[in-house]
Amino acid sequence: MALLDTDVSVRNVVTTDPERAKALENDVRAKIVDALADRALTVAQLREELADRGEQKAETTVRHHVNVLSEAGIVELARLEEAGGATRKYYRSNTRVYAYDLPDGADEQLADASELVRAELLSLVEELGEEHGDEIAAVAREMRPCEYCDTQHYEEFVVRELIDRALTDLGESGAVDDLL
Repeated sequence: MALLDTDVSVRNVVTTDPERAKALENDVRAKIVDALADRALTVAQLREELADRGEQKAETTVRHHVNVLSEAGIVELARLEEAGGATRKYYRSNTRVYAYDLPDGADEQLADASELVRAELLSLVEELGEEHGDEIAAVAREMRPCEYCDTQHYEEFVVRELIDRALTDLGESGAVDDLL
């Protein structure tokens, strides 16, 4: 006799590769990504920013964390400046990390909005399939399997990436803030 038997549905999807996930599992690196989200900083400036956030780190340690994030493709070199015979490197994050949870009761409060989004996305996915299904399938065929998964959802991942990138572009352009 089962002590618990419940239907568990997927409510969250994480779409990142293991290298990026490993790079972000460190609190200091997450703070670096956040600090570099809206402006380019040098390692020395990052060290100061981290100190302001309660993280006292040596500049070499900060540089190590920036290198890990850079190798994972999360942080990029944004600018080089000459500085007294040396070169000053400025870094910027190309990734936004949201570490939020919706408050209790949000699902009920947003139920109507959720239904609207679901209906509009269904229509959008249908249109994507009709107009770009061959391209989506071609990209999906080129993807390598997830080494951790028995089930592969390539086409779904491609569509999620298209939607996520479009929403990211709208957010970065200020369109989402302007409309809400």
